[in-house]
Amino acid sequence: MKTKLYVLYGGKSVEHEISLKTARTVLGAVDESKFELHPIYIARDGRWCAPDTEGLPGVEAAERLVAEPTHGSEAASIGDVLLRKLSLPGKKVVLPLIHGSFGEDGTLQGLLEMLNVPYVGNGVLSAALTLDKAMSKQMLAQAGIRQVEHLVILRGQWLADETRCLSALEDGIGYPCYVKPSSLGSSIGISRCDDRSELLAGIAEAFQYDAKLVVERELPGREIQVAVMGNEEPIASLPGEFIHDHRFFDFTSKYSDPRLRMSIPAELSEALTGQVRSLALQAYRALGCEGLARVDFFLDRDGLLYLNEINALPGFTSASMYPVMWERTDGTTYAALIERLIEYAFARHEARQSLRYERHATC
Repeated sequence: MKTKLYVLYGGKSVEHEISLKTARTVLGAVDESKFELHPIYIARDGRWCAPDTEGLPGVEAAERLVAEPTHGSEAASIGDVLLRKLSLPGKKVVLPLIHGSFGEDGTLQGLLEMLNVPYVGNGVLSAALTLDKAMSKQMLAQAGIRQVEHLVILRGQWLADETRCLSALEDGIGYPCYVKPSSLGSSIGISRCDDRSELLAGIAEAFQYDAKLVVERELPGREIQVAVMGNEEPIASLPGEFIHDHRFFDFTSKYSDPRLRMSIPAELSEALTGQVRSLALQAYRALGCEGLARVDFFLDRDGLLYLNEINALPGFTSASMYPVMWERTDGTTYAALIERLIEYAFARHEARQSLRYERHATC
């Protein structure tokens, strides 16, 4: 009997469209001799629905991703999908492909834990930590991993004393710097700032997306990425690098520049390659990651590595860095990579079933 694969995508997130691209690729690549596909779309307003793709092959199902939810509230729509889809008998697993808010931040993972269904990717705590740049930096600092100098600003602090916050940023970070929403991906809401006027504009922009910001000193150098997967014994890919001439590698540069190309493996010495792979595994374990993550580094002009961030749900189209790094590391194809991640999901779920949720009776 085929395993039921529930693919969740879309979401109440500014990264909604990126999620749709990922879902199209996944649905078109899954081995349908092994999996029975069940696409589940989450609209921009948070309502769930299951597009009518019954009997369609994955490639055709991928063309019917967006549907109009018929239920009037988030709760009613979620309940309907759970009753009609996730309650079906047989072996099942969920593949969450929702980037950013309400998908990558631990909230969706918490729901799936309560439903006691296996799911691909990081658990509640690691998902929340990796999406929150401020918290992940704090945890990584405790693990002794080198990072770029940064400060965190809360909306309340900014509103209470803007002058004091600006002084702290200019004295402690300086220019140029980057202003980032703490819990968002794909470079959305991020600004590069060369002076106070740009910093003020960048802070105003970032506060539209989050109530907590991270401001980092610019570090001239290269950006190196490593793909990691696994549970208790994770493995790291060969490092990769995007080759581009952008001063700031923003959303448009990442997704729309036809000149962008990958260098995999990145041109590094053997010693540096080993170091960056080892550091990626150290960071992955420090944040309790499971399933998969992409670990991003800065390499400065003196050859020192600085951890930039960990992305617990990296871009996952066939042209994204994460799957391509695995293909060029050990020949793992896109479809085979999905299956390996599903195997990790089942292994973690099985291990959790041995835990007790009631105390031993006393004599």
